[in-house]
Amino acid sequence: MSDTNQQTMLEQLGGISGLIYSTLPVLVFVPVNSLWGLTVAIWSALGVALAVLVWRLIQRTPIQPAISGFFGVALCAFIAHRTGDAKGYFLFGIYASLVYGGAFLVSVLVRRPLVGVIWGMLNGQGSRWRSHPTAVRAYDVATLAWTLVFLGRYLVQNHLYDEDRTGWLAVARIGMGWPLTALALLVTLWAVRRADRIVEPPPAATADDASVDDAPTDDPGAGEARSEKPRDEHGAHDEQRFPGRHRLHD
Repeated sequence: MSDTNQQTMLEQLGGISGLIYSTLPVLVFVPVNSLWGLTVAIWSALGVALAVLVWRLIQRTPIQPAISGFFGVALCAFIAHRTGDAKGYFLFGIYASLVYGGAFLVSVLVRRPLVGVIWGMLNGQGSRWRSHPTAVRAYDVATLAWTLVFLGRYLVQNHLYDEDRTGWLAVARIGMGWPLTALALLVTLWAVRRADRIVEPPPAATADDASVDDAPTDDPGAGEARSEKPRDEHGAHDEQRFPGRHRLHD
């Protein structure tokens, strides 16, 4: 897999900086809630998410992840406001992890691993990888890695939510956020490399060169070049047998 394709995949997550920026609203929300209450914490988290979006605009970096992040923070803040409890800020992420984990697991069970489906759309391969069992197994491994990440987040954070451990929810949100995402991404890169080598093997240079040499040519000059030497040899042979022949004709 080329470096460009690796970069494309990483950009879907906002890059390394995007993964780190995604933790900033949570880092602000919990301590501000403890010091000044829920309303100030909600506006503080929204302000940080907006600042990240503006910063990406200034840097002229891809802003789609920042836009998604801002609306995600806005949705979490809205739920916290409606529930009247700071732990409500984490409710959307908890159930989103359950849905994502279930979707990734089901995709493996039905032999349509989502990592392969998504990567096939990104690089234009479509579903060609499905005709290669080894490629399917590689995508199964990567999809299961994401399944473990999402379901692990759900189990841990849902337990903390039920126990009203808002501070530990923030710790779990950050600790199980971009670090686990980075690990799953490494497994995904391995799977994509392996599958791409199978689906699109490198061309054999020797075979291509041989086919080019043996292939017929439409260039009329090539035929003349091949036939010119025999004519010259024949002419030289006639000159030796019949000296002066060509001079008589002249």
